[in-house]
Amino acid sequence: MKRTITFILFLIVPFLALSQGHSKFSLKIAKVKYTGGGDWYANKTALPNLAEFCNDNLGTSIDVDDEIVEIGSPELFDFSYIYLTGHGNVVFSDSDVDNLRSYLVSGGFLHIDDNYGLDKFIRLEMKKVFPDLDFIEIPFDHPIYHQTFSFPDGLPKIHEHDGKPAQGFGILYEGRLVCFYSYESDLGNGWEDESIHNDPEEVRLKALQMGANIISFALTDF
Repeated sequence: MKRTITFILFLIVPFLALSQGHSKFSLKIAKVKYTGGGDWYANKTALPNLAEFCNDNLGTSIDVDDEIVEIGSPELFDFSYIYLTGHGNVVFSDSDVDNLRSYLVSGGFLHIDDNYGLDKFIRLEMKKVFPDLDFIEIPFDHPIYHQTFSFPDGLPKIHEHDGKPAQGFGILYEGRLVCFYSYESDLGNGWEDESIHNDPEEVRLKALQMGANIISFALTDF
């Protein structure tokens, strides 16, 4: 209970301070490091660029450092939003499962971003975290698609792999969206430096706008 209260206060105090014009409080987001051999370290420039975009367009004060946090670390509770990506295998230990579940039910938010090839692994691991819950497709009228920027047709398609549509899935715990899973979209690639993937500016902008929506939703819906 003490950890839960501390975590909620961590989220609320910076958000209230920002609304009152105080800049000394800083929100923190991080990329998740996991085991299993998958490339958790993919999209190295993505989160710093997204944080900068949010600060410029949402008035947030998010730390732009490329923070990394292990899934089983108590430091997970230092972050308002955590981002998990990669192409390959993901394995959560029992302690990872317990820590992630505690983080999510206490008010945390996990964004899983399939970088192509992650799907069959992450679904099994998240089933360990919430055995009684399944990913459901998030309807296009959900608030996550209509924060500062509106996406009436759901997730934008950033990179093409096999002709499948971009889809947004989620896990709802007691009615709250605690995990958002962007599938077949490659949002993180669109957040990266332009020189890495040479995406058109309008494509990168859509990716950053959708990312900003997810961040905004994560910070306000707890």
